[in-house]
This record gives sequence, C-alpha cells and structure tokens, in this order.
Amino acid sequence: MSDVLAPRKPSAHDPQAGDRLRVVVLVSGSGTLLQALLDAAADPSFPARIVAVGSDREGILGIERAQRAGVETFVVPPAGDRPQWDAALAEAIARHTPGLVVSAGFMRILGPAVLAGNRIINTHPALLPSFPGAHGVRDALAYGVKVTGTTCHWVDAGVDTGPIIDQRAVRVRDGESEADLHERIKVVEREMLIDVVRALAVGATA
Repeated sequence: MSDVLAPRKPSAHDPQAGDRLRVVVLVSGSGTLLQALLDAAADPSFPARIVAVGSDREGILGIERAQRAGVETFVVPPAGDRPQWDAALAEAIARHTPGLVVSAGFMRILGPAVLAGNRIINTHPALLPSFPGAHGVRDALAYGVKVTGTTCHWVDAGVDTGPIIDQRAVRVRDGESEADLHERIKVVEREMLIDVVRALAVGATA
C-alpha cells in the first residue's frame, strides 16, 4: 500500500464489539463487494464490522445480502435537489456513527455534506488515474492496454480523483471480452478491499 493518509476524523470503534471499526457500506446493485466484506467481518478476528448498508435504490440484491446477514439497512432515494439528497444521505450515515464509509458499487457522486462528515473509500476497476468513470474496463480494452487492474482510493469531490490507497494489477488476455475481464478484476478487487479495510481498522498506514 501507499502511505497516503486520510484527513483525521473522529474515530468510531465499538467497545461492545471488541473495539472493531464501525463500517457503513453504500451499494447500488448486486453487492458482490459488500458480500466479500460481510464474509470477512463474520470472522470475529476481523478488526472491522459492518454496522449498516445504505443505498439509493429499493429492492436491490445488495440490500437483500445485508438483511440476510442481519445488518441494518437504509435507502435514500434521489428525491428533490442534489443538496437535499446529499444532506439526507449524510444524516442517514451519521445515525450509525461509522469510522469508515465504503462506497462499494455506489453509482452516485457523493456531495459535500457526506464528504465533510466521513472518511470514505471507493474501489474502481482500472489503474487510476487511467480510465476513470463508469466504464473503466471498457475504456481500458478499447485503448488496448496489456495490463489493467483495480484501485482503492479515498473519495473526494471529483470522479475517481482521490488519493490512491492501493492498486492491484490484472493482465489482459488476448481476445478477452469486457465481461470476462471485469469478472477477473472483481476477484482481485474484493481481496484488495478486504486488505485495505483491515489495514485501516488496525491503524496501519494506508
């Protein structure tokens, strides 16, 4: 990992859970990254626990995964203007006093109210700063790269522009489809996210 540190925010460990870092996860879809975190956190020795899962959409698999795991959920649909939605999402997150927020396939740009009150990380299926945005895998293939991968970074006001925490490389296979490459990246992405959350939870440089 790099030695980039997040701005200092109040810590939120849970004394009743062995001082494990309290984590809120934000999802918009199937929640495969979330499931990896839920599986890791099911081990009492993992230094973080998922205290809530939030979304901008009702009826998604990610929320179902959380509910099956007994984790509290909340949904803040994008109603009204962006500042109102941002404030509502910030309030919903704050109810769970997280020490870390993980954007795990959350497909909306977080606004100043959410950013001001939280340490937030995100994963992206490319080696930033190359190929930011919603189509990182497609763009990497179109460019013809031989190596791509995944990045974990701190979230700021831009799109995939925050300081990089960790990166993992994935070699592109000849003739590989976007879907196949993305699936292979996701395997590495899940492992990386667990490693990053573990490091942050124990106070390691990240």
